[in-house]
Amino acid sequence: MNEKLLQYLWNFKIFKSFDFKDVDGNDLEILDFGRWNFDSGPDFLFGKIKTNGLVIAGNIELHVKSSDWIFHKHSGNPEFENIIAHVVFLHDIELEEFTNKNIPTLELKNYIDENLLSKYESLLQETQFIPCEKIFNPKDLPFNFHEENLLKKLDEKSIEIEDSLKLYQNNYEAILFQQLAYAFGLKVNALLFKQLAESIDYTVFNKIRQNQTQLEALLFGMCNWLEKPTDEKTKIWKREFEFLKIKYQLPEFYIHPKFSKLRPPNFPTIRLSQLASLYHQNQNLFSKLINAKKINEINQIFSTVKASAYWDNRFNFGKISTVQGEKTLTKEFVELVLINAVLPLKYTYHKNTDENIPDEILTLYQNISPEKNTIIDQWKSLKVKPKNALETQSLLFHYRNFCQKKECLRCSIGIRLMNS
Repeated sequence: MNEKLLQYLWNFKIFKSFDFKDVDGNDLEILDFGRWNFDSGPDFLFGKIKTNGLVIAGNIELHVKSSDWIFHKHSGNPEFENIIAHVVFLHDIELEEFTNKNIPTLELKNYIDENLLSKYESLLQETQFIPCEKIFNPKDLPFNFHEENLLKKLDEKSIEIEDSLKLYQNNYEAILFQQLAYAFGLKVNALLFKQLAESIDYTVFNKIRQNQTQLEALLFGMCNWLEKPTDEKTKIWKREFEFLKIKYQLPEFYIHPKFSKLRPPNFPTIRLSQLASLYHQNQNLFSKLINAKKINEINQIFSTVKASAYWDNRFNFGKISTVQGEKTLTKEFVELVLINAVLPLKYTYHKNTDENIPDEILTLYQNISPEKNTIIDQWKSLKVKPKNALETQSLLFHYRNFCQKKECLRCSIGIRLMNS
């Protein structure tokens, strides 16, 4: 038994009987179990009990053992002055202050089903993909499970974006640039690309967006790739970068993107050239993405994006490749960019002004293919078959926030299994 489980049982009223008697043998009727408190102070607020013919309202504190009241140093704490009942799993000592104030102590040990305790303990001990794997059934997914998870994830992401907006004077275009850079970096270079975008004054980037050569020169130069030109094109980029450094007083800041563990089409050289192309082709990129209502409208924006011609037969500077052809964006890559950058920003931008935005965003996610990764493969092995990105995003969020942390008592699936 632990306190978290005890609070869960109290909150959901999971007991063999409710004919409660306090440790002195007096009848104790719980008229209101109270509101579960996740902040500091008593565990349950605004409870109501009837004892010795009196109805008393106030707060209820739960502990595994009575002595935990002393161990947790609640005595004398003003937050715990309005306690009307002390509820424990095991009553191991008498507390004089409760006796003096006629505050009843309720021992729950004999009111709790031992099978439920063993079920919970087994969940905590399991080491497979999710704690409930052996008893999980796809039918255990609650109604609107995926929609609620995705909206929770978007709200969390929205808080991050809003914090960034405070740093950049509410400049959504600058934040979009950073979000897109992060997404174009994929897992290997995401943070480095975001640092790169943050190091560039967006007003400078915006001023040169009509010149793709300068855009590439700026991005490549900030990666310190142009120190030793390998051919005529890299000499041009170097010259442009030196010009931009002087004209805009660029900071002496360099990042070093990684090439290892990446397939050549995902090399940072290619992705940064494509990012430059995206901005070069779309002078009103932010408004286009934010105002797009359907997924095909957004896809159209990315459909003509490609790395500059220099990269048609290269993946790195000065090295001719046998693999030739335009380096366009694949459907799978564009969908990752939408999932990780565009849609969270779109949700944040509209959430306080458009009451319909949650439904619109959910629909957009529903029209994106399901993601492919090892976590989703594990869910599939449990016969969960996600049909779209809404469902894969939900499963990823749920796994990382509940299953990995073994938060079974806060998990909508866990609650259903514990009550079955």
